[in-house]
Amino acid sequence: MIEKTVILIKPDGVVRSLVGEILHRFEKTGMKIIGLKMVWIDKDFAKEHYKAHKDKAFFKELVEFITEGPVVAVALEGVHAIHNVRKIVGATDPRDAAPGTIRGDFAHLSMEWASKQKSGGKNIIHASACKKDADEELKLWFEKKELHGYKTVHEKHTF
Repeated sequence: MIEKTVILIKPDGVVRSLVGEILHRFEKTGMKIIGLKMVWIDKDFAKEHYKAHKDKAFFKELVEFITEGPVVAVALEGVHAIHNVRKIVGATDPRDAAPGTIRGDFAHLSMEWASKQKSGGKNIIHASACKKDADEELKLWFEKKELHGYKTVHEKHTF
C-alpha cells in the first residue's frame, strides 16, 4: 500500500512560480517528499524519459518542451501514492481536468491547441502513470542516495 512515485513540475510550472503551491497540495494530503531537485535536462535525457511515446506524432514537441527550462523533480511516498497523485494532478488534457486538480486550476491550453501550435502540451506537471512507470522514473530521475526515509509528525503520532 505504501508506494513511491515521481512528479515533475515542468518548465511552464516553474516559470509561473507554481512550485510551492504544487508541493503544498501533495504535502497537505499526507504525501511525503522523499526526494527533490531542480534540473535542466538535455534532449537525450528527455528522450529516455518519454521513450514510451517515441513513435507518436507529438514526441518531438514533448522533448522540446521539457528541455526549454528547468524541471523540479519530486519523489513522493504515501498510501496508494501513484493513484492519489494522479487524482491530484488531474487529466492530461487541461481541458478535461476537473477544477481543484493542479491541471484544472493552473493549465488552460488544450492538447488539441498545443498540437496545432506544435508547442508541446503545457500542462504544468507530469505524474507516473503506474507502478512500472514509477519504478523506472525513480531510477531515471534519482540516485538511491537522493531518496530519504524519515517519519513525518503524522506517522509518529498515528502508528
